[in-house]
Parts: sequence; C-alpha cells; structure tokens
Amino acid sequence: MRIREATTADWPAIWPFMRRIVAAGETYAYDPDLNEDKARQRWFPASPGYTVVAVDDDGTVLGTAISGPNREGPGSHVATASFMVDPEAGGLGVGRALGEHVLGRARSEGYRAMQFNAVVETNTAAVALWESLGMEIIGTIPEAFYHPTKGYVGLHVMYRFL
Repeated sequence: MRIREATTADWPAIWPFMRRIVAAGETYAYDPDLNEDKARQRWFPASPGYTVVAVDDDGTVLGTAISGPNREGPGSHVATASFMVDPEAGGLGVGRALGEHVLGRARSEGYRAMQFNAVVETNTAAVALWESLGMEIIGTIPEAFYHPTKGYVGLHVMYRFL
C-alpha cells in the first residue's frame, strides 16, 4: 500500500465509497443526501489543507484522508483530519496507514497537535484505532449525533500533542 497526494482524477474512485459511507449515516455528521459536487468541494480543501489516497500495487484507491488546520488564525497550530476507507478494503490496515501518515505529516509541517472534532462514539473501531495512535477522548458531546439504528449518541472530541 502506498499513500500519495490525491488528484481530481482520483475522485471517480473515491465518490462511490464516500457516497455509501455518508448515506449509511452511521459515522459521519454529513447530510446523508450529500450531493457529489458538494462532497468533492468538501473533500478537496484549499491550501493549506490537502487530500491523500491510499492505493494498492495496482493503483486502486482503498481509502482517503483530508487534513489541514482545525481553525484559522490563533488556532491554526492545531491540525484536524477526516478519513474514509472503502468498506471493501476494511481490515487491511488502510485506516491505520492513513492515520500514521496524517499524524506524521502534521508533525513535520509544524502543527503542535491533532484534533478530531466529531468521532461518533458508536464507531468503536475508529475510536480504538485513534486511541492506538495516541489520540485521547477529551470530551463527549452527549446525543450530538443521530444514528439511524441506535438513536441519539455522543460525538467524541479526540486530541493529541504531536
């Protein structure tokens, strides 16, 4: 597996699994009816934000991540990131590879910390992964996310110094 900068030519490979993940409504606080144009705009942020993809030896996109400053101005020393892994590539270490890449890049770019603003508490695989990479739950916003089968659940804010 290799992680590289994403290009707009990768979008046709990203959109199908992104659409499925968002439409499921279980892990992202995005509108389940998010349209393709809005999704593309969101997933390809302006600089200093960036998008990467994880690809296999054949160049198949297995997952993707975006990262950049969590806030502007006096808060711009803290990075944030979002990740999506094609469910068909689950269990292959794609999320871990993307997470390690994003954390390492944030450190090398001079960010002091990484903050995830909205990790759905029922997404236990993601919570466990981020904790294994040194992220800590610093707070949970009760009932801030409506899960389609579990009802109102919390959103974790996760953080770590770099």
